[in-house]
Amino acid sequence: MASASVTARAPAKINLQLAVGGLRPDGYHELATVFHAVGLYDDVTASEADTLQVSVGGDRDMATDAVPTDATNLAAQAVLLLAEHTGVEPAVHLHIHKGIPTAGGMAGGSADAAAALVACDALWETALPRADLHALAAKLGSDVPFALIGGTAIGMGRGEVLTPALARGRFEWVLALANDGMSTPEVYAECDRLRGRRVLPEPRITDGLMSALRAGDAHALGAALRNDLQPAATSLRPALRLALDLGEERGALGGIVSGSGPTVAFLARGSEHALDITVALSASGACSAVKRVSGPAPGARLVDAAAPRQL
Repeated sequence: MASASVTARAPAKINLQLAVGGLRPDGYHELATVFHAVGLYDDVTASEADTLQVSVGGDRDMATDAVPTDATNLAAQAVLLLAEHTGVEPAVHLHIHKGIPTAGGMAGGSADAAAALVACDALWETALPRADLHALAAKLGSDVPFALIGGTAIGMGRGEVLTPALARGRFEWVLALANDGMSTPEVYAECDRLRGRRVLPEPRITDGLMSALRAGDAHALGAALRNDLQPAATSLRPALRLALDLGEERGALGGIVSGSGPTVAFLARGSEHALDITVALSASGACSAVKRVSGPAPGARLVDAAAPRQL
């Protein structure tokens, strides 16, 4: 092995649009979504060990106690899947440094799995083609393939069928974080309850969103943000509405619950406007922490462990 320790970094995501269709026979909902990677990261360091081990640390405002360190951890499952695929013994210590909220609707667990695939592929010198890593990622979860590629991409199926989106420019975001996470299955169940017996159309991405991305038009993008899970998330946690209202009052171009929540993402006009929204949210008490990020960000990649963690 070239190195006894390798670190990989993977980004958080927000869904610029998340259209949720009906329930499929496999238990998933049919989705059409546009993923957008932002400059908030988890780092996964893979080191040689006698057995598979997982430890977790993180930024001071991260609730790392909620991250499992047993075989239910998605990064550990990624190691086992890669080891089975390549015939390598899964003897590795994974240390996960959390910068992405746990159960925050930003795919932190999926980012960890993607980073673990990249780190262990390098540690074990298995040199898998990117297509093979993507196929393994798709077996682990709907958001893991996107965490590998990053940028901005259209996701279909349950989100794992990806097409890079034609997008230009960079966008400034403000993220309002919550103290505790939300259960994705519970949010989907609430979405189904609220919809009742309605016949649902096939989910699709609006032309307005795609036009805004092609033009790099932040104002048009803000107006096009949509999340079919947002009514369910705010139904289960009404306090999210306060954060959304505050962002609107501060002139955010758009505000949206990220994925299944509870993180709320606001699109700003630029860095100064992002600072204004950040100060207002921080002073309001409507959220536990506020982060300023930009996007799109790159997907999972090898990094120097000492490299800065945010763009």
